[in-house]
Amino acid sequence: MAQALRLARNGLYSTHPNPRVGCVVINDEKLVAQGWHEFAGGPHAEIRAIQSARVPVGSDFYVTLEPCSHQGRTPPCVDELIKLRPRRVIIAMQDPNPVVAGAGVASLEAAGIEVVQGVLETESRALNPGFILRMESGRPFVRLKMAISLDGRTALKNGTSLWISGEAARKDVQLLRARCSAILTSASTVIEDDPSLNLRLTKRDLGQVIEVRHPVRVIVDAQLRLCGREKIFQTSGEIWIYTLNSKPMDIERLLAAGARVEVLKDDADGHINLPALMCHLAQREINEIHTECGQNLAGALLQERLVDEMIIYMAPKLMGSQSRGAFDLGEITHMSDSVHCSIEQMRKIGDDMRLTLSLKSEVNA
Repeated sequence: MAQALRLARNGLYSTHPNPRVGCVVINDEKLVAQGWHEFAGGPHAEIRAIQSARVPVGSDFYVTLEPCSHQGRTPPCVDELIKLRPRRVIIAMQDPNPVVAGAGVASLEAAGIEVVQGVLETESRALNPGFILRMESGRPFVRLKMAISLDGRTALKNGTSLWISGEAARKDVQLLRARCSAILTSASTVIEDDPSLNLRLTKRDLGQVIEVRHPVRVIVDAQLRLCGREKIFQTSGEIWIYTLNSKPMDIERLLAAGARVEVLKDDADGHINLPALMCHLAQREINEIHTECGQNLAGALLQERLVDEMIIYMAPKLMGSQSRGAFDLGEITHMSDSVHCSIEQMRKIGDDMRLTLSLKSEVNA
């Protein structure tokens, strides 16, 4: 199963909106076939393994996700497995997609095939956090990236922020962008920083044979302040703008720039309802969101408990108390009200330190 998980990672940057899945076939304690899902619409991991070599009757299939039992972009995998009469099918985890969710296992067992479940399930879930969360909770997995100084600052008082982190960290961010379904930012960030937020990696950089998939750029622009001539509109990839402004003239301006515009209802404070935005993105098959934004949107996402993981690049420099902070959380008067995180990993990237943090669901005083 560990080898199947390694194979599944080959699809880390290319399977959207499908999950990353790997398959290994063993017969008489020998590897006879293996495969992974490469892109949506292409053969699933089990089919690629079957097509790669002759699979003897009575083999064991190790699959990181329950074989599908429904007609989607491709035919059901479970039917092809049953034809080969395997001895066992070992599955890391059940498919969270309600269309499958146990039906694949039931079909295998009805055909007299032994099924073993839960082998390296934790590792399998970690490979597909966005797909699983979208299926189980109806929203994408949100990864919030921030580059800060040692004293927690993201930009000088005048707005200058290039460059806080070093070149190695910026290359690392490109890999985070590559694995996500969408990059989320705000109109304020686009106006102030004029970023491209595009993917500047090749298929060779990503170790894949198919062309690079560009994540959708999602911009929260409540009043439609963007003019459509910003740098982000001059680069490849889709742009989806979410707004509260329904004025046809303002919408047409951004449609003409190539964006897709969606008008959402506001929350009680006159801002875009972020939970509603996440539900809308999930309905559009967005699994993982990579967020690059300023302190206002970052703070709002944290306050709405919509952030699942934070990646912090900490540069070895001090910027002073007059510089801009990372998260606008309003005034916190009790330590019990602070946002509690767990440090999952610390790694040196060039001259910077990368912290990977998960958000605690329970707040401890």
